[in-house]
Amino acid sequence: MSNYHLRDKNLSLKAKGLLSQMLSLPEEWDYTLAGLLFINREKIDAVREAIKELESAGYIIRTHERDEKGRLKGTEYVIYEQPQKENPEVEKPTSENPMQLNTYKRNKDTEYVIFAMERSKPAIRNIRAYLLTALYNAPATKAGHFLFMWLLIRPA
Repeated sequence: MSNYHLRDKNLSLKAKGLLSQMLSLPEEWDYTLAGLLFINREKIDAVREAIKELESAGYIIRTHERDEKGRLKGTEYVIYEQPQKENPEVEKPTSENPMQLNTYKRNKDTEYVIFAMERSKPAIRNIRAYLLTALYNAPATKAGHFLFMWLLIRPA
């Protein structure tokens, strides 16, 4: 193992230690957060922070692998003893690999959920779960809301 990273003043002591440990592990080791947590006493946030620091410094390159359906299959880690160049060449889109355009358009259900979310008094703790549930139930919720409002304001 080279000691280049140990002399890098841009790295924190935590990142230097984690990189030294990763370089000493066998290649078939599980370099995921779970695998690194298994051999360290630090919590997940500390290990994640060190990984991000090493990644931004160019010592680690992570690529996410996907299966044929586009689902996340795993992550491949490439660990270097010396930092790699900062801005790797990005593949330019070709006709076989066209650039993706964001074609998202808001619909009435989305507008209603955002409106209801803005009026919500208690803080929403799990926004992802709230949005999934609210958007799934939006047509029924919206219909019930407007029926209730109509019943309130209709002449008797």
